[in-house]
Amino acid sequence: MKITLKSISALVLIILATLSLYLMNLFSKKPISLDHYLGMELVLNILDSPEYMTYLGIFDNFAAVFGHNRKLSISSLEDAEKNYKENLERLEVLRGFEQSKLNENQKITLKIAIFDTEMDIERYEKFRYHTYPFNQISGNHLNLVEFMTDTHPVRNEREASDYIERVKMFDDALNANLIWLEEQKKLGIFAPKYVFDHVIRQLNEFLTYEDSENPLIQIFKVKLEDINLSENRSKELLDELNETIDFIVKPGFESILNFMTENYENANKHHGVWSLPDGKDFYALRLKAYTTTDYSAEEIHQIGLQEVERIGARMKDIFIELGYEVNKPIGEMMNDLNEDPQFLYEDTPDRKKIVIRDYNQMVKEAEEDAKPYFEKFPKSPVEVRAVPEYSEKTAAGGYYQSPSLDGSRPGVFYANLYDIKQTPKFGMRTLTFHEAVPGHHFQIALNLENEDLTLYRRLGYRTSAYTEGWALYSEQLAVEVGMTKDLYDELGVLQSEMFRANRLVVDTGIHHKKWTREKAMDYMKKTTGMSDTEVRVEIERYIVWPAQATSYKMGMLKILELRDKAKSQLGNKFDLKKFHSILLNQGIVPLFILEDLINEWIDEEAKLT
Repeated sequence: MKITLKSISALVLIILATLSLYLMNLFSKKPISLDHYLGMELVLNILDSPEYMTYLGIFDNFAAVFGHNRKLSISSLEDAEKNYKENLERLEVLRGFEQSKLNENQKITLKIAIFDTEMDIERYEKFRYHTYPFNQISGNHLNLVEFMTDTHPVRNEREASDYIERVKMFDDALNANLIWLEEQKKLGIFAPKYVFDHVIRQLNEFLTYEDSENPLIQIFKVKLEDINLSENRSKELLDELNETIDFIVKPGFESILNFMTENYENANKHHGVWSLPDGKDFYALRLKAYTTTDYSAEEIHQIGLQEVERIGARMKDIFIELGYEVNKPIGEMMNDLNEDPQFLYEDTPDRKKIVIRDYNQMVKEAEEDAKPYFEKFPKSPVEVRAVPEYSEKTAAGGYYQSPSLDGSRPGVFYANLYDIKQTPKFGMRTLTFHEAVPGHHFQIALNLENEDLTLYRRLGYRTSAYTEGWALYSEQLAVEVGMTKDLYDELGVLQSEMFRANRLVVDTGIHHKKWTREKAMDYMKKTTGMSDTEVRVEIERYIVWPAQATSYKMGMLKILELRDKAKSQLGNKFDLKKFHSILLNQGIVPLFILEDLINEWIDEEAKLT
């Protein structure tokens, strides 16, 4: 087993810092410094999450000490209450820091921490049960399986044994979820009927898998082959895993299935969270948390309508330039384009391999094309993989998984290849720009690698307004600097932007204006030209994840607004590389803080001769 000096040093520092700071806080209500306090809290939270410890990777060489790879978190009602009380104490401590004694970076950190903590407190106090623990895109019936197959390492016999021990905990995790469902039942909170349909189908699929089809077994077999155990030992491990699935995992899945079938008639007849207790206020809070703005649902809806009209006009101009007769709505024309054989891969047995090969080539080209516009590039590589088959029916068209903190695991752009029409060639570069370069991979990997930021700023706060706003901005940037190859590629980018503008309309439509799922699907289909499968998956996602989808476009609009302001005020002094550095060097921040950072940079640049 190879253990680097760097990993040992990092671990020792973490442990020593945690212990020393913990002891200090036993004797002092107020911590010695803001950074130390938040760092200590973050480390303790990491150590309290075996899944996150595995995800980070830096603890794996010491798994025998920590034992994290043999454990799963069990989310109980008691844990939620404990976390709430800790947040109240945390807020008191944070408000006790004197602004005058903080440096500029610490002032930013304090604003982030207070905002994040206040959001968590308000949500728990008013809306703790306003979620759907099991839905078509998330929940432990999916998350546990995905974590084991995609993240849990099997590099030696010990980790193979750990894999099985973790799987043995599935039942405990699912039973904790069942208790939560029962609490929601008392309040009359149930997911919409279609969610029940999806979850029941997913549970039944898992329960009826043949051993050769079960992803927990499939992936485990592959991983075992890579570590060269004896045939007898491999068989022993596989037999133990099969027994665990039959006698521990399946009963846990069956308990959730029984709840869903027994309560099927109680399913919410509406789709928007407006139908939940105090649903209007809940949605407003979610909008604030995800967009990090104070825009109302109605304001966001109107912005969406305006953007749909603007983007549609540009798409019409491109069609005319390409020689098309524009005699029907843009959405219909894009749908025709989606189905045009010249833009589709042949549906051959090796189609997925070919598409992934082409995506990886596009990543390489984007990395080269982006060089003139960025001062710093991630050390961690990024690769493209297909979305696992067991989740591709309901997963988004693409998503990104960050690299490990120690660099042992690359960033991964997952492409959904379930429906051939999800992968028209003219849209592939757009998804590459968004998920990989210069989008999510650039932003997230650089953030993890930024040693100038505290641990809290690298790992402790997330907001999709910033991360998704950057990724969507990256798509437009790619067009502006010539990373697209032709007008069809630009149409792909505009279709993506139209899709994000649509999200402002349909998300607020569903949760604020009381639209049905079907009305939202009809609107998105007409205006984007996306396939029926894509539209259904997207709209169903917004229903179970209210407000998150609005963060993309709202974040992008804020970045463009700030760039236009910088260009206007700086004129010839404006440097795109520097602008990107300001955006990327401060980690993930709420939009109201990002605006402050850019305004300060503009003032500093203006003073330079």
